[in-house]
Amino acid sequence: MEHMLRSSLIATRLADRIGVGAADRGAAYYGTLVGWIGCHADSHELAALVGDDIAFRADTYDIEMVGVPMLRLILRHAGEDASAWTRGLRAVAFTVTARSRLTDLISSHCASARVLADRVGLDGQVGEALAFTFERWDGRGLPAGVRGDAIPLPSRMVAVADVAEVHLRAGGPVRSVEVVRARRGSQFCPRVVDAFVADAAEITGGLLDCDVWSEALDQAPDRDRRLSGDELDAFLGAMGEFVDLKCPYLLGHSRAVAESARAAARHRGMSDGEQRRLYRAGLVHGLGRMGVSNRIWEKSGALTASEWERVRLYPYLTGRILSRVEGLADVVAVAAAHRERLDGSGFPRGTTAADLDPAARMLAAADAYQRLREPRPYRPAYTPDEAAEVVRGDARAGRLEPEAVDAVLAAAGHRAARRSSWPAGLTDREVQVLRLVAQGYTNREIAAQFVISEKTVRNHVERIYGKLGVRNRIQASLAAIDHGLARYPAGVGPGE
Repeated sequence: MEHMLRSSLIATRLADRIGVGAADRGAAYYGTLVGWIGCHADSHELAALVGDDIAFRADTYDIEMVGVPMLRLILRHAGEDASAWTRGLRAVAFTVTARSRLTDLISSHCASARVLADRVGLDGQVGEALAFTFERWDGRGLPAGVRGDAIPLPSRMVAVADVAEVHLRAGGPVRSVEVVRARRGSQFCPRVVDAFVADAAEITGGLLDCDVWSEALDQAPDRDRRLSGDELDAFLGAMGEFVDLKCPYLLGHSRAVAESARAAARHRGMSDGEQRRLYRAGLVHGLGRMGVSNRIWEKSGALTASEWERVRLYPYLTGRILSRVEGLADVVAVAAAHRERLDGSGFPRGTTAADLDPAARMLAAADAYQRLREPRPYRPAYTPDEAAEVVRGDARAGRLEPEAVDAVLAAAGHRAARRSSWPAGLTDREVQVLRLVAQGYTNREIAAQFVISEKTVRNHVERIYGKLGVRNRIQASLAAIDHGLARYPAGVGPGE
């Protein structure tokens, strides 16, 4: 967490001591912040090679990524889940193709990071610097083997800042200096190393204790600029699209969820503000996927308990990533709750209906339907009708809100499910309220469950009593049993 934020501070402090111009300083700042974004675009290919892509990348900081140490690291990760015979075959095959495969991966990484920089409107110099993320001072880097001063100075500062931060956090300032100094003239530019070593205490001072988000924002070259509404939509859309690149089967998922949720909100008559809130939440609801290895996302069999716990964390990580962004608080609350369920069976917090507002319920339904329409490593994609039946079943079981499901399906072109009428002329909402009354819920609790006023609940209860010819909860409960209503979970229609 916050590795790149701290790295950006190291890079800008280095830039100040070296005395570079504003353009180079800005390129170092943003080059550090987005330099690793490309890793999500090649996670699928990297995971196929080394298994756990996140664990592998973490281990690369302990070595110089060249020669025998790099080959040994790759082979160790590639063989974790294999037999000795399979590991041997992989070792032979990879030794022959190692450099070309790594070159392809790194080329993809750098190109992806550059595309993202362009899409979010960063200065062209940032994109140019990103092309040299894995080059080395001694020319042994990838993808082009560029050496020395041919590597842009911002890229050289980024390289030192990235590694220095990891070892600062893991081993303290002394260890950080040791690692950087040991790679002087090989991985790192001597000029940049000398600047870091000469003033390491000041450059790294306070980084592990400060509010790194605020500190990093203060160093942004364009910190006084604010995005317009349309610019923000475009920015969030670019972030969502890049997260979706993490797994091939997710391509276009975030935008599809966003558009589905917005269309459903429009169908349901929600305000323009709520429609935009849902659209933005849909674009970024999956950001937390970046914190879970592709080894888990692309597993074709059942997940272990520990793997499932990692999956359950990703909506929390979505909220964690976005929580400090000024102006997005209402979006974050919806995005982080898209896997919660009305009955408390969702994750990450097990939130129940009383704490899920209409927007969160709508996004949950839109995401559930869209996920079913996409293939996964463990199943093919559902047909539209199959997906509709599954989410309707979730509504019947009390997991998803029936009205939200109906709106999502209507927006997707499905006809409304045919249902027979309720006994005594009760409406859908009156049946929902009746079941909660029978379960002993107070008017206030029912109001919270459906996000409506207590006065509205009282009106429902009065009409229910009138239609059933009863005077109190006990009589209403017995009438519900007599009419066969008590055997259905809340929110169920007899013909759904």
